Amino acid sequence: MSLDLETAADPKGLRRVAIDPVSRVEGHGKVTILLDEQNRVKQVRLHIVEFRGFEKFIEGRPYWEVPVMVQRMCGICPVSHQLAASKAMDRVIGAQPITRSAEKIRRLMHYGQIMQSHALHFFYLASPDLLFGFDSDVNLRNIVGVAQAHPDLARQGILLRKFGQEVIRVTSGKRIHGTGAIPGGMNKHVSLAERDMLYRDVDQIISWAAGAVNVVQQMHAQNPILYDTFGTFRSNMLSLVRADGAMDLYDGVLRARDADGAIILDGADDQSYMDLIEEEVRPWTYMKFPHLRSLGRDAGWYRVGPLARVQNCDFIPSQLAEAQRKVFIDWGKGSPVHATLAYHWARMIEVLHTTEVIKELLDDPDILQGELMASGEWRGAGVGIIEAPRGTLIHDYQVGTDDLVTKCNLIVSTTHNNQAMNEAVRSVAREYLDGQTLTEGLLNRIEVAIRAFDPCLSCATHALGQMPLDVVLVGPDGDMVDHITRSPDGMSVCDSGTVVAGRL
Repeated sequence: MSLDLETAADPKGLRRVAIDPVSRVEGHGKVTILLDEQNRVKQVRLHIVEFRGFEKFIEGRPYWEVPVMVQRMCGICPVSHQLAASKAMDRVIGAQPITRSAEKIRRLMHYGQIMQSHALHFFYLASPDLLFGFDSDVNLRNIVGVAQAHPDLARQGILLRKFGQEVIRVTSGKRIHGTGAIPGGMNKHVSLAERDMLYRDVDQIISWAAGAVNVVQQMHAQNPILYDTFGTFRSNMLSLVRADGAMDLYDGVLRARDADGAIILDGADDQSYMDLIEEEVRPWTYMKFPHLRSLGRDAGWYRVGPLARVQNCDFIPSQLAEAQRKVFIDWGKGSPVHATLAYHWARMIEVLHTTEVIKELLDDPDILQGELMASGEWRGAGVGIIEAPRGTLIHDYQVGTDDLVTKCNLIVSTTHNNQAMNEAVRSVAREYLDGQTLTEGLLNRIEVAIRAFDPCLSCATHALGQMPLDVVLVGPDGDMVDHITRSPDGMSVCDSGTVVAGRL
């Protein structure tokens, strides 16, 4: 039974462990664990401690600036924000549908983005834990250690990411923070030389992607107990799917399943997402907690991203990835796979799918020629939803007749996963830390659980209000002399205790 995140633990007699910052994730986060005198876990929380004000300072800007501006939320998944904003602005200006050429070039850009981001996460950030073990030397658990011990695997991971970045450069003008997608379509074609350059290596890239899936599958087979139980919890799942139920990472309708795999909602129009999803604010983190309105906050939270997408769709529309999806589904023996570490397996299946789709799009003459811009009747409001690497991404805008944005709401993938990440962290803490003497390896397990979601913490924080302030005064002997917390409502809370562990 999980602990209630809203119930503040009695600070008397409890000790606080802080993992600050959480490492090998994009952005800054902190985990606090409250322990009693027997090292029993009383409370665990994942805090997002950085502040980004994009929802507010987008207001008052011309709508055509927005797809470029919102990319600055993140250097890892800027394409996802550019495309989600562009899709929303297509609606704003009435450019629906966009032209065939524009959509196919956008898809090529997006699948390159998914590919490079997944490769970065798995090979650079997650694989050190999986290859060397959670308790291995901290100096070994990094991409340099992987390159030394597994040079072929590291090389393939680096080149997979490089290929995805080249796809982005060709379609968007730059590898990071490009300008290719604009309201109404695209501003450039792919040249024949660019197409040929990418096509020359695509078969090798597909082969390496297939090999990466096999690597993760073998990890599960070699240690099924760990991979099935570590940080495992049951949850609903949400993603876009194509109208026929296929996986579609660029466009589609919203579908949600419950923890048993039964469909909760299906075919939901992306423009009506506010009728389906509600966001809750809690005082101890900048990141909100979304849930399905129909089920309420206690039963309606869900997870998004590769683990949800691979199981939420009816099939993957590419041959090699669909075959691997069936193997993954069979692993669950008729039930949905809820294991947190299975995110990595699903993520590599998506990498394989993106490489197959990229080859298909490179074969399509529409990326080389054809109309790039569509037009229509002004609507003044629009929603753009896309499947970013980490999960469902929602951009919602209202624009005045003066072309200036009047309202902006963003629900990013990591925000959708907020409750799920807290559940994973608490599951791991109770399984591995409860009653134990804390070590670096044990605390690393908390980070392993968070990293499985590939969170983008800098994207996920858009709340307004007074910044919460947490000040700890520690004496020369390591004892906490005083602790004062200022909450967003201006109230201050003091307590005392002992600092027992920390990580930098």
